[in-house]
Amino acid sequence: MVRDINNRLNKLRLRRRGVDRLGKLNEASRKEVLSKSLAAESWQNRAPSHAYTRYALGAMQEVGPEYTRISVETAERVGNQIQKSIDSVEFRLQGSVPLNVHIRGVSDVDLLVLETGFLIFHSSGPAAGTYVPTARNSLGVLGELRSSIEKILPLSFPAADVDTSGGKAVAVSGGSLARPVDVVPSHWYDTVVYQQSRQIHDRGVVILDRKVPKTIENFPFKHIKLIEDRCSSCLGGLRKAIRLCKNVKADAVEEGTKINFPSFDIAATMYHADQTALKIGYLYELRVLAEVQRHLDYLYHNPEEAKKLRVPDSSRFIFDTQEKYEGMKALSHEIDDLVKNVAKEQKPQLTFDLGIPWGVARGAIESIEIPS
Repeated sequence: MVRDINNRLNKLRLRRRGVDRLGKLNEASRKEVLSKSLAAESWQNRAPSHAYTRYALGAMQEVGPEYTRISVETAERVGNQIQKSIDSVEFRLQGSVPLNVHIRGVSDVDLLVLETGFLIFHSSGPAAGTYVPTARNSLGVLGELRSSIEKILPLSFPAADVDTSGGKAVAVSGGSLARPVDVVPSHWYDTVVYQQSRQIHDRGVVILDRKVPKTIENFPFKHIKLIEDRCSSCLGGLRKAIRLCKNVKADAVEEGTKINFPSFDIAATMYHADQTALKIGYLYELRVLAEVQRHLDYLYHNPEEAKKLRVPDSSRFIFDTQEKYEGMKALSHEIDDLVKNVAKEQKPQLTFDLGIPWGVARGAIESIEIPS
């Protein structure tokens, strides 16, 4: 497939500035987003004569903190309105926004609405004897909470669009809301480890998939902590690798390439990349691109090894379906193309060598310092 790098650069700019999702915003927010989009970001002035290099660098960067702040505040506002009608709830954010690997200026925020009057616990935990038994069950509790949320949101935000068709979340956007919010009914699951540590990252949550219906146990705070800790150890390189993959995937999908590889699994895959290489990316950012290509290429050619990898919290295998593995392979092709074009920009003598070995291509970029 022919890839238009100038089109991708424009899409990247629009996505980071929120212009691609104006339809999800109210009029005031649309005007604000359009006004802010006129100012260039720092990455747009780097590598001015090298479009592929500029794209790679831009795709790694975090979304501006002002955009993130508005997303978080909007989710808190939705939570506060729900709490006015339901006393026995509390709220937490999950997903890409609190982890700071979101790639959109206007990003959907996952808001967990946790029923505090009910939880489940592991009976082998040291505090198991302190819990009070109940005849209620998760399916019933979460079904009631979901029904209540579906009634509250249209009353609290009458001008907003409330979409109740999702199995796991009620989506609310527009009206007086500055950002779209996905409201997820849930309750706590006190694991054995949580009963020992009392640390939030050891506590699980249970959510409802109403379409089945069934309940699902998740560990979003453990995932966030593990990614944060590893990213800190490699000086921010892990988050850059995740954002790079997500941006490349987004652009490829818009161009018609099928990549069935969820963001959660992209993050989990990059969690297993070489930490030393990602750490070097603190000084030589293109080293992050080189490591992403190396890692995905290895998984592409070693399917048995790839299928042994587990998500950071070890709750399941990353490639638990063949579709995800095929999606990773499609993303690998996209990263391959980007690496070779960046290498040709950095080492012009490679321009006419269509058969550049991957080691040579990576070597051409991994020690290049691009001025800020």
